[in-house]
Amino acid sequence: MQIGAVTFFVNDMEKMVGFYRDVMKMEIEWDGGSFTGVRMENRVFFNLCQRNEGDKARFDYHERINGTMEISFGVPTPEDVDVEFERLVQAGATPVNQPVSQPYGLRDSAVADPEGNLIEIVAALPEE
Repeated sequence: MQIGAVTFFVNDMEKMVGFYRDVMKMEIEWDGGSFTGVRMENRVFFNLCQRNEGDKARFDYHERINGTMEISFGVPTPEDVDVEFERLVQAGATPVNQPVSQPYGLRDSAVADPEGNLIEIVAALPEE
């Protein structure tokens, strides 16, 4: 697996976009929505995602997940998402989201490490 993205879950999107765009000099474009990201020169995405009640329900922050950040690992094929998810769960990771094909062209899943940090496993779906 290779790191594909690092995502911070944030409380104040405008403030965080301003910090990373203006202070850290990252080329972040933001449309005012709940998610934005930038692909850096090393091809890794840096993302900001608005923390909200929907995210809390999706990731169950209160019981298992610390909910501060997520690291995303890319795998070569959509089938590898399923294989790696099962491998990580068998090795002791906590399952968070079962593998699912998303309408935006990715197959992803999520587990939590022993301290509750989110680990996403993702691959691009074949183009139709």
